[in-house]
This record gives sequence, structure tokens and C-alpha cells, in this order.
Amino acid sequence: MSRPLPPLQWDVFCRVIDNFGDIGVCWRLVAQLAALGHRVRLWVDDASALQWMAPQGCPGVELRAWGSPPPSPEEPAPDVMVEAFGCDIAPEFIAYSAYPSSAKGQKYSKPVWINLEYLSAEAYVERNHRLPSPILSGPAAGWTRWFFYPGFTPATGGLLREPDLMARREAFDRSAWRAEHAAAFGLGDGCSEQRWVSLFCYEPAALPELLRHSQTRPTQLLVTPGRPTAAVRAALAEGCDQNIGQIGLQRLSEKREQLSISYLPHRPQPAFDEMLWACDFNAVRGEDSLVRALWAGQAFVWQIYPQHDNAHHDKLWAFLDWLQAPASLRQFHATWNGLDAEPLQWPGDDTLAEWTACTQAARARLLMQDNLVAQLLGFVAEKR
Repeated sequence: MSRPLPPLQWDVFCRVIDNFGDIGVCWRLVAQLAALGHRVRLWVDDASALQWMAPQGCPGVELRAWGSPPPSPEEPAPDVMVEAFGCDIAPEFIAYSAYPSSAKGQKYSKPVWINLEYLSAEAYVERNHRLPSPILSGPAAGWTRWFFYPGFTPATGGLLREPDLMARREAFDRSAWRAEHAAAFGLGDGCSEQRWVSLFCYEPAALPELLRHSQTRPTQLLVTPGRPTAAVRAALAEGCDQNIGQIGLQRLSEKREQLSISYLPHRPQPAFDEMLWACDFNAVRGEDSLVRALWAGQAFVWQIYPQHDNAHHDKLWAFLDWLQAPASLRQFHATWNGLDAEPLQWPGDDTLAEWTACTQAARARLLMQDNLVAQLLGFVAEKR
């Protein structure tokens, strides 16, 4: 059994590719490490999203611009280097880590070098998790870089989950959250009668169908900013007077038959999580929000990041297999992700309850496993 780790210096590297997903995952990782007493330098090429995602920053986490010079001799050398999603640490930092002037003649332990991979439920994850990749050339020749795969099963690295997350989820007052939101957007009374839906997506072809279905029963749609807001406004304006789209740009909310739409501002990560807790159904995208939808324990649909070779199809089916998704939820995912041309079947109350039960059963399985940070700490303790 590994001994508990003392506070370590972590250097985490992130390149922002998928809008907010990469930086979202990395920020949750470094914030959780810092909360456990570790020191973290987060090297990132675009930190702009953190202005709203984590406006207060985090004690113990220091932001460094990608390409900045390595730490000075007065600063601590890295104990752990994490390259997120295969982003390739700069050669200058690798050289610095191999010959740290901060060692000052003392015995120096080389850092544990981890390649934190993308999340997937496919079978290769269990096969490749914790595999070594020897470094054969350069200043770090003779070192080992380790592949570390997040995942959904005990044979993987687990998922990001703060130690107090489920306690906060249990204490959350959904009715109070909805009432506060309704007041802020001028929605009036009777919101408890509505089905609440959050929308964080790319541009799914089935979005107009979802909006049409949502107009036939009391529905409160919470639309996140950026691409989701643009997609909804484009879908609503399609086939209508072009002025509707221009007017919509000035609105925080609008009403379409029984559908009430709220266009939300950017919000910090804890507030995003609470939105998922407050809704009956969540449309999420990418990696970070998928994990948060699982912890929320509500029915959801996941829009997977599309790949040109359609490799995301197998990734989606593997996830739905792990989720033990009922046939209706599998079909909804297929249509939402454009894998077929079937009409979108908006769930009735019984079907939505079945989807929610499926999510909660999957969450229960996940809660029996150690979270990602706990597994990383155990791995580092083993390799140091």
C-alpha cells in the first residue's frame, strides 16, 4: 500500500482545442490538487475562459502562459508533470526538468511524467491504462512517460469528483434554485409545472425538432452562451421573418407557445453544476460536462465531439453500452448526434423517468470507484 504523499509541485500542461472542455477538465484537476495541499503551475495557451469559469482563481494554483520560460532557480522543480490530452510539453521545459538548477547540488528525483488521456469507454482504455512509454532520446532519455486513462470502470483511472461533491448535490435545493432563476428572467409563477431542460451543445441537426416538441408541453429551456445560443436563435429564425433573429439577439428570454427560453450568461463551474442538478433533462457535450451530467443523476443526452473519420461513433456506442442505456435513450443519442435520420422522439414522463433511473444506476457504480485525483495520487506515490 502506498504511503500518503507530502505536498508536491505539479506542472500541468493544457492546449485549448475543444472550446471549454480541455481547460474545464484541467481546471477541475488542478483545483482539486490544490485543495489537497499541492502546489500547481497550470501552463495553458488560452486561459480566457477562466475569467468566467473560475473568476476567483484558486489558492495554490498559478497560471503560466504556454511558451513562457521554465521556472527560475528560486522556484521549486516539478515533482509531477502532466501533459493533458497529448499536448506535448515544450522541449525547453523537459530540458529544464532534466537538469534543474534549483536542485543546487542536492540529490534530485526526476519527476513522474504522466500523459493524461481523453475519456472513453472503449475497450482499449483498460488495456492501455498505466502503460509505460520509454523516452529514448533527448535530455530526458532513459525516463518513462506513463499513460493514464480516465474511465468508467475499476480497471481505469476513474473520473474527476471532488470529495464533497455528492454531499453538496444532496443538500441542493432545486425548488429554490428554480424560483430564483424564474425571478431573474421574469418567468412569473407556475414554473414548478414545467419540465426544465438545459442545453449545452454544438449544432445538432435535430435541434429544431427538439424545439418544436418542447413547444407542445410546459418547458423551461436554459440555453448556455456561445454556440448553443447561436444555434437556438438560428433554428427559431429559420422559416420566419428575418427580423426575429435580430430581435432575439437583444433578449434574455422569449416565449414560444408552451416553451420558455432563457439565454444564460457564462457561469463559473460550480454554478454550471447546479444548473445540471436543477434540470429534469440535460443536453451536454464534450468530456467535462458529460462527467458532470453523470454526477447530477438526471436524464441526459451527450453530443460527442465529432471526428472526421467518424471514430466518435464507436466511442458513443461504447459509452451507451457501459451506461446500459435503454433502447429509447440509445435512439435519442443516435438522432441527436446525426448517426441516423430517424425523427427525434421527445420522451414522455415515463420514458424520462427511465432515463433518469439509468443515470442514477450508472452513478452508483461510479461512486464505488476511487476518483481520478485519488488514483493519480496513488500512482505518483507508487512511482516516486
